[in-house]
Amino acid sequence: MTGPLSVCVYCGSIEGLPERYLRLAADVGSQIAARGWQLVSGGGKAAMMGVLGAAARAGGARTTGVIPQALVDLEWADHDSDELLIVETMRERKALMEAHADAFIALPGGVGTCEELFEVWTAGYLRMHSKPVVLLDPDGHYAGLLEWVRGLGERGFVRPEAIERLVVATDVSAALDACAKPVDS
Repeated sequence: MTGPLSVCVYCGSIEGLPERYLRLAADVGSQIAARGWQLVSGGGKAAMMGVLGAAARAGGARTTGVIPQALVDLEWADHDSDELLIVETMRERKALMEAHADAFIALPGGVGTCEELFEVWTAGYLRMHSKPVVLLDPDGHYAGLLEWVRGLGERGFVRPEAIERLVVATDVSAALDACAKPVDS
């Protein structure tokens, strides 16, 4: 890696989320900037995603957003991004976000966030990349999901090393510290 660390952050983008999640997104964006890092996101301006990008830029971080044209057409794009990459499909979006990132953090989110998390987590476990994958879960948003995954492990469907490949953090500093650590292969 050359230059500043680029962190891809997955998070909720539905309006009307509780204020604590917006504060969390702002804190992540601010702390990425404070470390002199760059932000890669889904390029949206709504909810947590929009707050994340705005906070990162306010702190001086460079932001790269990747968004499908269909979402641009719905006027959901964060045109304030330093770089806004417009693609045709969600698959292209995820691939470009992954290519631009040195590490991944998933904040609280819905099915889209979970899908993105599972894809990079699985690819990391399968050694298709050696980038840190971090789940930032300060209030137990993902407790049920993590319990389910551990249950899959107990039943033999998920190997222990796959479960261990995901770093679970409960505070922003620990999550970002994990992004800077090399992954044991």
